[in-house]
Amino acid sequence: MTVTSARNRVLGQTIVSAGGRTLYHASSEKRGTVSCTGACTLKWPPLVISASNKPRAGSGVSASMLGTIKRPDGRLQVTYHGLALYLFSGDTRAGQVNGQGVGGVWHALAPSGVAVLKMTSGGMSSSSSASSSGYPSSAGATSSTSSSSSTGSSMGSGSGSGANAGMWCAANPSQCVNGVPITGTTTTG
Repeated sequence: MTVTSARNRVLGQTIVSAGGRTLYHASSEKRGTVSCTGACTLKWPPLVISASNKPRAGSGVSASMLGTIKRPDGRLQVTYHGLALYLFSGDTRAGQVNGQGVGGVWHALAPSGVAVLKMTSGGMSSSSSASSSGYPSSAGATSSTSSSSSTGSSMGSGSGSGANAGMWCAANPSQCVNGVPITGTTTTG
């Protein structure tokens, strides 16, 4: 599994998978830990490798920053600067950054190993529209629920009764667009 660097017109230089898909990390996960499990991995698939492989550094990526961590399910997840790496299910091709800023915790990583928090000047803000169009702070986030109720309701997920839109969309993908329920499609019970 090769991790490389690519210039994105919205975010600048980021690390990407061998197929050019943006790699993300949840700021709620500390170095050396994995808490995105279960339903979270439907929205945020972990970048995993077999035990017989090692992650390889491609162009613009520091080999000394690449590593792995054992997930609770036993698989090995690729890390960069000690941070677990994930793909976003809403990115379907190379160069997309639809996961940037989701829930205020998911961010692409720069080759320096730090989260990309600002967009480049002149870039189109496709990621901003995703995070402002109804993703609650816990959408696809980790299994921790410490901040899900404080901002989830203020962002208006449209899922009714305080249901987690990301988890609802994971269970009902045909009734969602980019992880956001289509207005009027969610039901409770």
